[in-house]
Amino acid sequence: MRVDDLIEAVKSGQNQPEDELALFVGDVATGKVSTEEATRWLKAVHKNGLPTSDTVVLTQAMIHSGAQLAWPEGAPVVDKHSTGGVGDKMSLMLAPALAACGCRVPMLAGRGLGHTGGTIDKLESIPGFNCALTPEEMVDAVANVGCCIAVQNEAIAPADGVLYALRDVTDTIDSVPLITASIISKKAAEGLDALVLDVKTGPAAFMQSIEDARTLARSMVNTAEGLGIRTVAQITAMDEPIGTHIGNALEVIGSIHVLQGKGSADTRELVVFQGAALLSMTHDDVDMTEGRRRIEAVLNNGKALDRFRAMCIQQGVDEEVASTLISTPERILGTAASQTTILAEQDGYVAAYDAMRMAQLARRHGAGRFALEDTIDDHVGFILQSTTGTPVGKNTPLFTFFHSRDLNQEDLDDLKNICKTGPIQPENAHRLLERIDSTSTKA
Repeated sequence: MRVDDLIEAVKSGQNQPEDELALFVGDVATGKVSTEEATRWLKAVHKNGLPTSDTVVLTQAMIHSGAQLAWPEGAPVVDKHSTGGVGDKMSLMLAPALAACGCRVPMLAGRGLGHTGGTIDKLESIPGFNCALTPEEMVDAVANVGCCIAVQNEAIAPADGVLYALRDVTDTIDSVPLITASIISKKAAEGLDALVLDVKTGPAAFMQSIEDARTLARSMVNTAEGLGIRTVAQITAMDEPIGTHIGNALEVIGSIHVLQGKGSADTRELVVFQGAALLSMTHDDVDMTEGRRRIEAVLNNGKALDRFRAMCIQQGVDEEVASTLISTPERILGTAASQTTILAEQDGYVAAYDAMRMAQLARRHGAGRFALEDTIDDHVGFILQSTTGTPVGKNTPLFTFFHSRDLNQEDLDDLKNICKTGPIQPENAHRLLERIDSTSTKA
């Protein structure tokens, strides 16, 4: 195998020979390909892109570089992936809700990236919750409970781990085929029947324009479908924070409220239409309307909440702690040392929240990382007392910032500018902007 030949094919827009590309990826995983050679290949792909057929081969090779989960005949195996947002806690509710609807959900998740929160950081705010499951432990957990949520590990798609680390230091992160292969390889290694992709767009998303979001969504759908996984992408708005609870432990609390049949309608709606999409793709007798009904039913009747409790116990949480967590989560998760509440300065309506400003402020106070070794402060975050569109009077509480460190002038300025109010009630905004499936991606 000559890496230069692969690079020349990429630069000329030709397909790379399948066997050679697969061998290259395998050698990347074992360290046979030098850092310099892998970097030159990455830069060529970043500059010139890849045809879908090459992206599928790249993804397959990443899958085969490590362990793959295998399942006996039975209930459909499903999962979701989100490109990341502010207050995006859907996985915490979706996995147990789908399990309660009869699906198997072996969910691999990640930590926070930049300004966006990570599912694993949220779950690790629960005392005793173990996200570091081996592939065998994931299979056992799904057999016992119906779902698990585990951190991505070196056993699954190790070639992606090597290439991702290089992308991070070679300015090749924002490449659609490389993003696609990275995400889909890990999901395909779970042995999925169906996948829903939540592709965020807006000021607080990585894909800020809807056209960029469409491009990534189409690439991921085509690649996953090329691997035999029924896939749909939902492009959703990410300018406002999702729900009323933002921050690691606070999002666990907000998720449990939804699992109790209460909580934020905004959060619940995302869970419902993501879950409905997966049920409609894997059950012949279920359309989106019936899928919604089934997800809503398990959120209302406590079955999803009970699966969440069982998942916590399966993944290391003490039974008494888990029982208290699902009834009064604040008792288990605690709260920040300081709370700063911002009040409305005049009568009117909540016009908008600046999700990016919120995320950046929370990150500065420890809710996210700036370096790999940084320690997360689980308790930092926000609770919105007044959501967008709510009528407010002067001195009505708008939101509360939970923090452990003192506030400086920059923090205070940000707090004053996070929420805008005005005299006119804004129109209700819809999260779901577009739906992209295999039929809509074909030329």
